[in-house]
Amino acid sequence: MSDEGKKQAWLPPRWFVRLAWSTHRGLYRVTGGRVGLWRAKANRWGTVRLTTTGRRTGQERSVMVGYFDDGPNLVTLAMNGWADDEPAWWLNLQAHPEASVDLTDGRRTVRGRAAEGDERSRLWDRWREIDTKLDAYAARRSAETAVVILEPSSDPNG
Repeated sequence: MSDEGKKQAWLPPRWFVRLAWSTHRGLYRVTGGRVGLWRAKANRWGTVRLTTTGRRTGQERSVMVGYFDDGPNLVTLAMNGWADDEPAWWLNLQAHPEASVDLTDGRRTVRGRAAEGDERSRLWDRWREIDTKLDAYAARRSAETAVVILEPSSDPNG
């Protein structure tokens, strides 16, 4: 990580981040999914609604996450507003890798996994192109932030 990446990047207070997430989810829900999702573009991330299976309850849990396309895969970061704790959706996905995503053009089933080695480096560098403060945000966490790949599911039953 460069010296630039070690500087603390400004983030809004935690209560504000949580309020923004709740508002985003609520807007999606109230509009029946017509508002709240957008496609990723060359230099901008998009948003999807990721639905995982709860590792303790077995119930469906949904969250909005940012992503970019990498061929047929969607790539996101397992960050919790850059707080130190792992996001619950990532813990759920590790326990039950099969999930679904709602995109602007419909739903698809995916299988989640962490990128490793050269693949992780390549995808992290791509995120860094989209968000120039990525290293500074990640430096707030005590552990490495997982780069999560959501691959099209090979399970015909979803």
